[in-house]
Amino acid sequence: MAVVPYKEKETGKKEQVAEMFNNISKRYDFLNHFLSLGIDILWRKKAIRLLKKDQPKQILDVATGTGDFAIEALALNPDRIVGVDISSGMLEMGRQKMKKKGVDHIIDMQMGDSEKLLFDDNTFDAAIVAFGVRNFENLKKGLSDMCRVLNTGGKIVVIEFSRPRRFPMKQLYNFYFKSILPIIGKVISKDQSAYTYLPESVEAFPDGQDFLDILTEVGFKNVECIPLTFGISSIYIGQK
Repeated sequence: MAVVPYKEKETGKKEQVAEMFNNISKRYDFLNHFLSLGIDILWRKKAIRLLKKDQPKQILDVATGTGDFAIEALALNPDRIVGVDISSGMLEMGRQKMKKKGVDHIIDMQMGDSEKLLFDDNTFDAAIVAFGVRNFENLKKGLSDMCRVLNTGGKIVVIEFSRPRRFPMKQLYNFYFKSILPIIGKVISKDQSAYTYLPESVEAFPDGQDFLDILTEVGFKNVECIPLTFGISSIYIGQK
């Protein structure tokens, strides 16, 4: 059974994830950086540096949210970045952010479904996702469609939470994620389910080698996993 934010509802995961992010969109950026102590910013910077030698000119940011990863990708000096997301609330916050920063002519924020990307085959040089793949309703379908829209030789770079395996980080991580984070998230976001769903979705996500196996299965090669901060998160890389 798929992990969903609102267990009492009968709608599918995709609809529930969109509703959840619409509900927390105005407080999302603050909560994201506050709950991670700002470490997520460093993770994004490191992930983008991995694409520097490839110099991608056309970049797709899937599950872009409010566009933080897309903004970080500007360091690669691309011609265009397209951010897609299923949450209208997150996209609206993102568009405001792009306009304020004066980069809305480079970063195009669009409503889009990761499993049905509205782009032709071989369109992008790189595809990036930060903390979004665990929210896909059909993980393989989403990754497969990202592979489809990449040019031959194009790369995928994914940042996602993972589960630390070693003492004491494993115990500290579990306590924070399951006991502290949901309380803070509920108080600030006013959504009781959003930050309970987060640890549940991380727990259910096939991290590490399991995710690399899925990347290979859907068509990527030269796959690699780079653990971050004692295994709290990981960067995954693959090439079409």
